Amino acid sequence: MISTNSGRILHTFSSRVWNHQHRCLPVFSASCRCRHVRLASTDHGSRDGRNETNNTNTFLASALGATCVVGATLYWKLRHDKLQAAELDYEPGSIRPNLPTYSLADVSKHKTKDAGIWVTYKNGVYDITEYVTGHPGGSKILLAAGGSMEPYWNMYGVHKQSGILQIAEQYRIGNIVEKPAGSEGLSADNPYANDPPRSPILIPSSRAPFNAEPPALLLAENFLTPNDLFYIRNHLPVPDIDPRKYSLEVQGSQKTAVLDLSGLRKGFKKKSVAAVVMCAGNRRSEMVRIKSVKGLNWGAAAIGNANWAGATLNDVLKHSGIDLEGTEKKHLVFEGMDKGPEGSVYGASIPIEMARSLKDEIVIAYEMNGEPIPRDHGYPVRVIIPGIVGARQVKWLNKIYLSDEESECHWQRRDYKGFNSSIDWHNVDFDSSVAIMQLPVISAICDPPEGTELEEGSDEVTLRGYAWSGGGRGIVRVDVSADGGKTWQNAELKPNGQSPYRAWAWTLWEATIPIPEGKAGDVELVCKAVDVSYNVQPDSVEGIWNLRGVLSNAWHRIKVTVPPSSG
Repeated sequence: MISTNSGRILHTFSSRVWNHQHRCLPVFSASCRCRHVRLASTDHGSRDGRNETNNTNTFLASALGATCVVGATLYWKLRHDKLQAAELDYEPGSIRPNLPTYSLADVSKHKTKDAGIWVTYKNGVYDITEYVTGHPGGSKILLAAGGSMEPYWNMYGVHKQSGILQIAEQYRIGNIVEKPAGSEGLSADNPYANDPPRSPILIPSSRAPFNAEPPALLLAENFLTPNDLFYIRNHLPVPDIDPRKYSLEVQGSQKTAVLDLSGLRKGFKKKSVAAVVMCAGNRRSEMVRIKSVKGLNWGAAAIGNANWAGATLNDVLKHSGIDLEGTEKKHLVFEGMDKGPEGSVYGASIPIEMARSLKDEIVIAYEMNGEPIPRDHGYPVRVIIPGIVGARQVKWLNKIYLSDEESECHWQRRDYKGFNSSIDWHNVDFDSSVAIMQLPVISAICDPPEGTELEEGSDEVTLRGYAWSGGGRGIVRVDVSADGGKTWQNAELKPNGQSPYRAWAWTLWEATIPIPEGKAGDVELVCKAVDVSYNVQPDSVEGIWNLRGVLSNAWHRIKVTVPPSSG
C-alpha cells in the first residue's frame, strides 16, 4: 500500500514533472494538493494484497480525468511495480448481463458517502465510495459523483489505457442503458437543433437557450480559462455562420463600410487583451436563498478570463470614417446575428464617453485564447469591452453604429438593471434605472468546494479563488476568514501583469489559514476583495437583493466540515 507520506512525495514529484511536460493541461494540476480531503488508508475487505491496493489507487486516480496528476503518479507506480490487471473477456464499460440495470435517476441519488458515490462509464455503473475518502484529490473526484466520469476522462486521454479500463471493472456494480437528457439531440424544426456541442463538464442552468457554468472548483486552476470551461450565456439560438460569407457593417455619418473576416484579420494590426467576461447574474443563487428572483440560478462560475485578440475598435471606426472624438452622438451600438422568433436581433450599446476612453482597448475579436472564437462565444467575431458586464459584449457581431439613443434591445432597456430591495415586479420601473455597465468588486472561494470534509484534526485550510472589479480597477487585497468573518488574514495575490488602473483580467489568490482551535463540525470560510479605489464587498446579501438577482457581490461564504477527533 502507498503510505500517506510516500504518496505526498510522489504527488509532489509528479506534479513538477507533469506540469513541465504538459503545460497545455493546467486545469487540474492542483489536484495533487492534499489539503482538503482526508487522507486515509482504505480497507479493501476481501480484496487482498498489494496488487489490488495499487490497482485501486491507479484506477480512480487516472480514470477520473479531474485528477490527472495523481493518475499519472499512480500509474507510474503501477508500471514500476509491474503490476498487471487480469485480462477481461469483455469490453470495459460494455453491458454485463450478470449485473442489474440502473437508471440515470438511480445513479444521480448517489453523490455522498452516506448514499454511496456512484459514477458511470459507457454502459457501466461503478460504486467508488470506499475509495474517495482516502484519495487526495477527492474533492475533484466528486465532480463526477452521481453522473458520468467520461467528460473528465476524455479531457485527458493519456489515462484511457486498457490496463486502467480493466481495473475499473473491479468497481462495477451494474449496467445503464438510458442516455442523458438532451444527448439524443433536438428535432430539426427546433430553433436550437443546430446549437454546437458543449463540454459535458459544464453545469447547465437552462438548455434552450443553452446556459451553463463550469464547476467553480476548476476556475482557480488557470489564469486563462480554457475555452471548453468558459461559462456560456446565450439568450437565443446560436447562429451557424459561414466565415466565407461573414460581414461586419460599420455605419458612419457619411458612409457605411463592410468588412469581411479576412479584412479584419489582414487589414488591421492585431491587438490582444486578457480580460474577464462576467454575467451580471453571477452568484445569483445566493440571492435566491433570500427571496425568489427572476433569472438563471448561477453559482460562482458565471465568469471567465480569456485572452482576446482582434482589431481595435478605434482602428475599425477610423477605417470606416467614424470620429469618436468629434461625434455628437451619445451612444455606440452593437448588433449581433442571433435572432428571436420575431426576427429581432440581440443588441447592446455603451455611452460614447466609454467608447472614447476605451477605444484602443475594445477589441473586435476573432480569437479566444489563441484559437478562433468558439460558436458559443461569438464565432466568428464578437466585441470585447474590457471592464464591463458581459451583456454588452455582443457576440456574432454584425453591425456597429452611432446613435442618439441607447440600444432598443430588450436586454438593454428592460433587463440587466439594478434596483433596491423593496422594488418587486408589481412596482418596478425599468426606465428609472440605468443599464449595468461596470460591475462592482467581487470575489469567490473556488477551492475547497461547499460541503468539503477536511482531514480529521485539521488545524488549517487552504483556500483558492478569484477576485475582480469592473472598470479596470485592480485588486489590492483579498481578506479571508475561517470564523465567519470575525477575524481576517490577507490572501496571497497572484500578479496578473496589468496596471492596477487598467486591470481587465482577474486576480487569482490563495491563502492557508488556521482553523479556530478545537473547532469541530461546520466551519464557515469567507472571502472579500478590495479594489484599487478601496471599494469593498458588502457583508450580506440581504442589503443588495434585487428582483433580477444581479450584482450579487456580498462576501462569499462556504461551509466545510472538520470531523471530531476519534482520539
